[in-house]
Amino acid sequence: MSTLPYMNFELSFVDGRAEVISGADSYEQEGPMTTFFQSDGRNYVDFWSSRIASFRTTDLTSVRRMAGDEQAAV
Repeated sequence: MSTLPYMNFELSFVDGRAEVISGADSYEQEGPMTTFFQSDGRNYVDFWSSRIASFRTTDLTSVRRMAGDEQAAV
């Protein structure tokens, strides 16, 4: 799990596409899914966290937190 205030994550998929998830501050695996959350800067996902997006974990080849200078370009 990764936690920093409002990050962007770059996802790469097995079919070659890529996607950027903006506004998440954490992610974790939930069964067969990898889910991205906005948790108001808390260092954990809890009942009050908002789900932003979920993807089948088997469809992902990588999840990369984007650096601050990369985030500005998105």
